[in-house]
Amino acid sequence: MRFAVLGAGAIGAYLGATLARAGSDVTLIARGPHLQAMIEHGVRVQSPRGDFTSHPAATADIDALAEADVIVIGLKAHSLPELAPAIGERLRPGAVVVPAQNGLPWWYFQGQHGPLAGRTLESVDPGGVISRSIATERVVGCVVYCSTEIVEPGVIRHIEGTRFTIGTPDGVATERCGEISQALVAAGLKCSFDEQLRRQIWLKLVGNAAFNPITTITRSTMGALRGSERAITYIRTVMEECAAVAASVGVELPISIDRRLEAGLAVGDHRTSMLQDFEAGKQLELGCMVDAVVEVAAMTGAPVPNLIALSELTAALEQLRDAGAAGASGVAPP
Repeated sequence: MRFAVLGAGAIGAYLGATLARAGSDVTLIARGPHLQAMIEHGVRVQSPRGDFTSHPAATADIDALAEADVIVIGLKAHSLPELAPAIGERLRPGAVVVPAQNGLPWWYFQGQHGPLAGRTLESVDPGGVISRSIATERVVGCVVYCSTEIVEPGVIRHIEGTRFTIGTPDGVATERCGEISQALVAAGLKCSFDEQLRRQIWLKLVGNAAFNPITTITRSTMGALRGSERAITYIRTVMEECAAVAASVGVELPISIDRRLEAGLAVGDHRTSMLQDFEAGKQLELGCMVDAVVEVAAMTGAPVPNLIALSELTAALEQLRDAGAAGASGVAPP
């Protein structure tokens, strides 16, 4: 079984390096200095489980997808609509797509029954381009419980977590799902199939929708938020709104909000992916993490005033950053 990782950033490169070290056939697809470093020196992983260097194949050529049985999508969710048609065109017979991405996935309302069945989430799949390009039966959903960051090109810091929970839109365990799980477990990772993957999606999202924007606005690590009772109170309020939206689509979280809050704070000295993107001048993942929840809330009538405010404030912060960068370069902002 051959793996390709499209968008081999912090998570994708870590996963690919770990699989390759265990003997899996892996190709990483990336670009820029990060790609060049991986080609020249391999993927260097710094981890509390032990540092290692792995040498999977690495390329900028998207045509490498055509040789893969499993395509792991490590791209940010907002980057996928543009590339989805190219991905769909290159899928070989029997190949599956594993989106290892944050937030609500484009396929969330596919493969299920109910009043919202088949609905498109415009926040993550504008115009339904991803849904048209990648058939539902090709999807193996994935929830990543793993914190990593790129220290420098080709160097990944693995902070904590090794769990990748997978599932299909219709909840049926396929033979391919078993093969994926076996490969990850053989690489020393945790990978189980969950027929109720949407519950795991919401469990992670309840934290991401609150922690990511709030750490970005406050420029704080997860653990540093403990120093502000007001921040913790607001995080809990946002989490409760998210949980109410999950309940409005029939999902009950498997743990309490307080336990989910404490688990996030316990990560400690970690900058969320959104804070990392903000500091790097990159586009923020508001669409999949926050706006998609607001969109679902509008479908079901769940009130989410704090989520809406958080989205607007974070988007304003991003605009101000970009305007400042444009001004500093002498280029007028659009």
